[in-house]
Amino acid sequence: MAKPIITPGGLKAVIMAGMLIIIMAGVKVAADMIVPFILAMFIAVILNPLIRRLERLRVPRVLAISFVVMAIVMLMVLLLAYLGTSLNELARTLPQYRSSLIAPLLAIEPWLQRAGIAVSVDELVKYIDPNAAMTLVSSLITQLSNAMTSVFLLLLTVVFMLFEVPQLPLKLQQLMSRPAEGMGAIQRALDSVSQYLVLKTAISLVTGLVVWIMLATLEVRFAFVWGLLAFSLNYIPNIGSVLAAIPPVAQVLVFSGLYEALIIVAGYLAINLVFGNIIEPRIMGRGLGLSTLVVFLSLIFWGWLLGPVGMLLSVPLTIVVKISLEQSEGGKGIAVLLSDMSKAQR
Repeated sequence: MAKPIITPGGLKAVIMAGMLIIIMAGVKVAADMIVPFILAMFIAVILNPLIRRLERLRVPRVLAISFVVMAIVMLMVLLLAYLGTSLNELARTLPQYRSSLIAPLLAIEPWLQRAGIAVSVDELVKYIDPNAAMTLVSSLITQLSNAMTSVFLLLLTVVFMLFEVPQLPLKLQQLMSRPAEGMGAIQRALDSVSQYLVLKTAISLVTGLVVWIMLATLEVRFAFVWGLLAFSLNYIPNIGSVLAAIPPVAQVLVFSGLYEALIIVAGYLAINLVFGNIIEPRIMGRGLGLSTLVVFLSLIFWGWLLGPVGMLLSVPLTIVVKISLEQSEGGKGIAVLLSDMSKAQR
């Protein structure tokens, strides 16, 4: 009797892979609806420890949530107003970039020709179109002006999630066949994600403030915008700090010169060395339990699946997936592949 071409185990793996592809395709298509919900969920995870601390001080949960949300709304209104003013000023100065770029390009042209690279400054200038950058900045300003509606809906979702937190464990226990193990896994995921997000937010905030102070001290224009960019992109592992340094370095290189740009580069390198390689690993401790390769690949995967928000939340999303995989026999092997075994052996 002939052996079956596909074994039951292989058939199960094919079916699971097909289901996974269908789920990812659905998430990709519905990303516009799913991303705000995921973002609201992680914001609630960040705020819940603060709400619990206020409750320990005998502040009613309703008042604690109201106080925190009102503080966030006031801060965001001030932030968006200041950011909108800065972006308007940036849009007005963009046409100056084209004329300011000619001088450094003329200085570099002889070096390139000595190296055997035939480059014409006139031809390069033709490709520099400030109108494209102005269109991008204008679209950002328009999005900021329309952002309050989205922010209001997002915060409203966060508020309802925070109100639901006390009743959530009882509801989840009734859905699980093994409540003790399931709630243990959920608690581990929440603790890991909450610790990561709270610490990462604090480190990113300090990083953004230091960048702002450094650039303001060196009299770099739009220092606040670049500090806010450093705060936001610091959530992106591996490459976020590099991306945050590119706009201010390019600005200083164009308007001030190579020497000043090198000073800015040295400042960013020092900040990233201190915060990224010394302070953050010590605060995070053994931390994530994810290998460096997995962190980088998760950045690519979640960025492709959910867009920029997926890149910002790539690490906590991967932590949740890893802990979920550990709960099933078939997923334990994949969870081991995601783990950082070097830390586990110490």
